Amino acid sequence: MRRACLTLPTNRACSETIRAVAEEAAYGARRFGVEVHLLVLDSSEAPVLAGHREAVAGLPPVPGVVVHHLDETEQRTFLREVIARSGVAAPERVLDLLLPSRVSYGACTDRAFLIAEALGCASVHRRDSDSRYQYRSGQPDDGEPVFPIHHELTSLGRLPADVAGLVSRSRLDPACADRPVAMVGGSFVGEMSVDVEEIRRLDPAVYEDVIGLSVPDGYPEIWRRNLIAESFRGAGTTPFTRDLSTLTNVSPTRVDMCNIAFGREVYGRVPLPPATDTIGSDYFLIHLVHDARLPGVLHNRHIVNFHTNERRSDAGFLAYHRRLAKFFLSTPYLDAVYDRMAAAGAELLDSEGRVRAASVAGFVRDSTRLDPVENAERLDVVDRSYRKLGGRYAEAADVLAAERERLLDEARADMEDFALLIDAWGPLTRSTKSVKGSTW
Repeated sequence: MRRACLTLPTNRACSETIRAVAEEAAYGARRFGVEVHLLVLDSSEAPVLAGHREAVAGLPPVPGVVVHHLDETEQRTFLREVIARSGVAAPERVLDLLLPSRVSYGACTDRAFLIAEALGCASVHRRDSDSRYQYRSGQPDDGEPVFPIHHELTSLGRLPADVAGLVSRSRLDPACADRPVAMVGGSFVGEMSVDVEEIRRLDPAVYEDVIGLSVPDGYPEIWRRNLIAESFRGAGTTPFTRDLSTLTNVSPTRVDMCNIAFGREVYGRVPLPPATDTIGSDYFLIHLVHDARLPGVLHNRHIVNFHTNERRSDAGFLAYHRRLAKFFLSTPYLDAVYDRMAAAGAELLDSEGRVRAASVAGFVRDSTRLDPVENAERLDVVDRSYRKLGGRYAEAADVLAAERERLLDEARADMEDFALLIDAWGPLTRSTKSVKGSTW
């Protein structure tokens, strides 16, 4: 029986989301006859973790759904055994990259990839703890949740010719017709994915300066302005009314990591960057699938995004703006890699259509040779902008200024670490085949 891993990484209270994602797992198992492994990777503090354990224990048993709830101790035990069996160099360093003490959006998903490999899954489907599902309106399905796993299990791993009749439309280059669908994704509706709407309200010009740091150099001004206007907004606020799915080479700007699924042919070859305190660091494989000209399906079963109370607190505000600053510092390095991958195109694949991990690692290493002066100037833009806004933004500017050299050094080191993890990834994924935790 085909196995799929539906994963929810979390470090904050989300019992309601756990129950909702469990419903999606049940839908997937019932509708498609697959075995869905619901994997909750929990990095929460003890009181929150206890609440999550209660929520998981209260889930009704469902045929075809296997639930795994792993705290960081259980995750670490699994990783240590995988790393030991893999024989990779610097095992403790690799463990630190996969399970760092600080927040890492890429590392938490990399752990899901490795566990999915151990479970024998063919795909990983990721959701976020600050997400909800939309609901249908209108007869006869009024009030039913709209689950993205529907499109994911319909298309992942199948050849375009077999998918073409199952989607609303096809815009795939015929040259890609011999490659199976590697990614299926949608976006989100509701609140912006990053807390920057207040900046736009306070000063639109400052907003353009700050968010403009996320736009690659060389874009014509009209395109640049459009990208700034659309950044972090997902699919806007339009509610779901009917399915619309497109077989295509999916643009990275159209999907979000809260609403994504990859086939193992992708994540089994290349991991996500393990950068800490860096938003957007988990989007790398979306770019890889696009640049390697692998088929995908874009759908409109968008997740509903919302901001937790923690994100609205003073501590949450500072944490997210530090992660936003790290994102701006990572952008030149990642853009350099994306440019190389786009130029390589289908040459990123070997004769059997598999991603050439060594080529990707080489591009990542080459990016670390970029002149660091540009990143220093990026921090200058953030500093000037935040001080102009005043209030807690000026306080954030003080914190970022005190951490300036460390942030600049980390942005480069993050890419070096990523290259190291790509090199280790093959041995790690192979070693999972003989490892499975006794408790899950």
